[in-house]
Amino acid sequence: MDRERLKHKFHHNLQRAKTSVKWVIFATISGIVVGAAGTFFYFCMSFVTDSRADHPWLIWLLPFGGFLIVGAYHILHSENDSGTNLVLSSIHSGDKLPIRMAPLIFVSTLITHLLGGSSGREGAALQLGGSIGNELGKLFRFDEKDKHIMTMCGMSAAFSALFGTPMAAAIFSMEVVSVGIMHYSALVPCVIASLIAHAIAGRFGAEAEIFLLDRIPAFTTGTAIKISLLAALCALVSILFCILLHQAEHLYHKFFPNPYIRIFAGGCIVIALTLMTGSQIYNGSGIALIEPSMEGHARPEMFLLKMLFTAATLGAGFKGGEIVPSFCIGGTFGCLFGNLIGFSPSLCTAAGMTAVFCGVTNSPITSLLISFEMFGYEGMPYFLLTVAFSYMLSGYYGLYHSQKIMYSKFKTNYINKKAE
Repeated sequence: MDRERLKHKFHHNLQRAKTSVKWVIFATISGIVVGAAGTFFYFCMSFVTDSRADHPWLIWLLPFGGFLIVGAYHILHSENDSGTNLVLSSIHSGDKLPIRMAPLIFVSTLITHLLGGSSGREGAALQLGGSIGNELGKLFRFDEKDKHIMTMCGMSAAFSALFGTPMAAAIFSMEVVSVGIMHYSALVPCVIASLIAHAIAGRFGAEAEIFLLDRIPAFTTGTAIKISLLAALCALVSILFCILLHQAEHLYHKFFPNPYIRIFAGGCIVIALTLMTGSQIYNGSGIALIEPSMEGHARPEMFLLKMLFTAATLGAGFKGGEIVPSFCIGGTFGCLFGNLIGFSPSLCTAAGMTAVFCGVTNSPITSLLISFEMFGYEGMPYFLLTVAFSYMLSGYYGLYHSQKIMYSKFKTNYINKKAE
């Protein structure tokens, strides 16, 4: 009996060892392939962003660039492509994730940024990495559950290569799918893929998004109350941003049922908004808004205008992502808050970025890690409070309707509902 039990235990441990080796190998492959693609995407994005800065007149072509995007999706029979939502639903619902998503989102995001649309790049990275990772799973003939892990590996690798935050990237793909339940089976593969992709990006000169904070105030009861108030307000800002994005898409579809007319109208609206503001600072990802905010120079209307520009762009059908815009919105709002109450605008900018990101993605662990990677560990107690209050008070709103909220934010109740 003991011999049989030992034999069974030996085979069980051997199987575990084989599985571990398998994931080390295939996560490495995923990190190399997706990391290379993500790095190439990074430099393409830098090129189109610089080109638009050098040639501001390109924004007049935005409506016509929209025709190209809609036409490309039509030709490849991806008219109903729901972007990042499809990546998330492919993991928890088994929806098919076609490889054609990778070139489509790659080219469409470049067109959007080249011609002045207001969107991010990390949303595109999640789709790019997820579709490549899923395709690698098919190539290696993995079963459905292992393909889901490969999809998460790809998401982590692309996010890491593009944004330069390997810790946050490794956790984000596991956390964002189902809030309240972490897919820990994907931990080792996602960590390996993320680190390898980060190394590849660094090797070719891709720069991480790192911001230096001024002197961080001593953590006291008074400063804790101030940062908690900022977090609560940022939770409301994140709700407003999610509602605005979803309502903009709904209104575009209501008034412009034809996708070609819809995206052309959206391009015209973005041009009109740009002319009204007299600047292209709100076009593109908006990362240029963060640096002056860190120095305490953010106008009161900046966070609202960035919301409006992003909703007008993405709601019409242009491509990209919402994550960097959420950083810009949170950063400019945080700076405004800090200036109004006279409390470290640079710290409030960093805390605002973290809080709004947490509120729109419902990913508190990722938010905490990304704050450490972007701003350092000295502000840890402030970031910890910011993430906690923003997560709790942002309700069940989110950027992605396919994201599932598995457990209540207020009680230990299983709710299993989609993000609003």
